[in-house]
Amino acid sequence: MESTPQWKQRFEDILATCQDELQRAGRIGKRMLSATKTNSTLHETYEELGHLTAEAMGDGSLKWDRPEALKLVEKINAQKKELESIEEEVNHIKFSGSQTHGPKKP
Repeated sequence: MESTPQWKQRFEDILATCQDELQRAGRIGKRMLSATKTNSTLHETYEELGHLTAEAMGDGSLKWDRPEALKLVEKINAQKKELESIEEEVNHIKFSGSQTHGPKKP
């Protein structure tokens, strides 16, 4: 009765261990990808809720007297005004002709 050489058995054991580890890593990778997608969706949902809340607070359909929320709404309003100002400046630059080096001299 001829038995498998010891080195061959050891090699097969190592190969089986590697296959098990690769399968485990694959399962972990799939779960991590799923977690990343879920986290992204959660972030988008929070963002959408924030938009709805800010809009409702702005139009008066939601009364929320929590100081942190009121400060955030003030910050949002200030940032919106800043964006409007930047947009006006950009439009002025775009449509003001060839004036690219400052105001014209009289």
